[in-house]
Amino acid sequence: MKILITGIAGFIGHAVAKRLAFEGYEIVGLDSLNGYYDVDLKQARLADLDGCGDVRFVRLDLADREGMAALFAKGQFSRVIHLAAQAGVRYSLENPLVYADANLVGHLNVLEGCRNNGVEHLVYASSSSVYGMNSKVPFATSDTVDHPVSLYAATKKANELMSHTYSHLYGIPTTGLRFFTVYGPWGRPDMAPFKFTKALLEGSPIQVFNHGDMQRDFTFIDDIVEGVVRILNVVPEPGVGNEAPDASTAPYSLYNIGNGTPVALMDFIRAIESATGCDAKCDFRPMQPGDVPRTWADADALYRVIGYRPQVCVEEGVKRFVDWYRGFYNV
Repeated sequence: MKILITGIAGFIGHAVAKRLAFEGYEIVGLDSLNGYYDVDLKQARLADLDGCGDVRFVRLDLADREGMAALFAKGQFSRVIHLAAQAGVRYSLENPLVYADANLVGHLNVLEGCRNNGVEHLVYASSSSVYGMNSKVPFATSDTVDHPVSLYAATKKANELMSHTYSHLYGIPTTGLRFFTVYGPWGRPDMAPFKFTKALLEGSPIQVFNHGDMQRDFTFIDDIVEGVVRILNVVPEPGVGNEAPDASTAPYSLYNIGNGTPVALMDFIRAIESATGCDAKCDFRPMQPGDVPRTWADADALYRVIGYRPQVCVEEGVKRFVDWYRGFYNV
């Protein structure tokens, strides 16, 4: 089976590609290698895929309409795992137009590629950010998500709507996954686990927003990969497996993918302290615009379908991340 993975140099894309390559799939990986964060880390992820199996890298921008059309036409992919996007809630306040290009135009180009080339199943990344200031917990895909508090979240909700439209009009099976705070080895430098670990090992203070009164449904990368790989082979049928409130008859599914157990931010910091042997110097600050106080996934629907629940606890996951960080950066 030939699979296109977009965002292959990214955190989740690299991990999914490595797993599928070892299992014998033919992988074509797309990435623009933009400068949102350290390109050297992205290059290192690509280098880590060398020797893993049949993996070919293509450097291409999602917003390149002609380039994307040519890639799909030449590739004739059986399935697509679309993970590339402009990430980051706070960065969307600084550079909103990038989100329109990558997350809206880019997603549309992926949908068009699937429509015109007979792709059997599109699995794409959404985000827990779509829940905004939702006060009902745990968050369920049946909840109304009409009030995003960041442009990033709005683009991810738009991706879900666009995907449903293509599923309805053209019969393209699509599955959206709302990711909840993924962390682990090879993680992103703009995310809290990476920032906190770096600061503790350097003896620098860490910025703790909302004065530490936050919770996140931290989900270890290996558990995320297991979920993505398993759902790839669960192709939606019209009107089956759709947890959305509109009871759509399209071959469209939408799931939360998360640990299902929220962790207090200060407890997470204490886990990093334990793993590093360093004490955190906390600089407590008010809530940032676009941020939310807590996330908590109701992922039962996904786990009923794939027969798997996350296995890695925060203490173990943080230790494995810190061990990777020390080795990678020679700290």
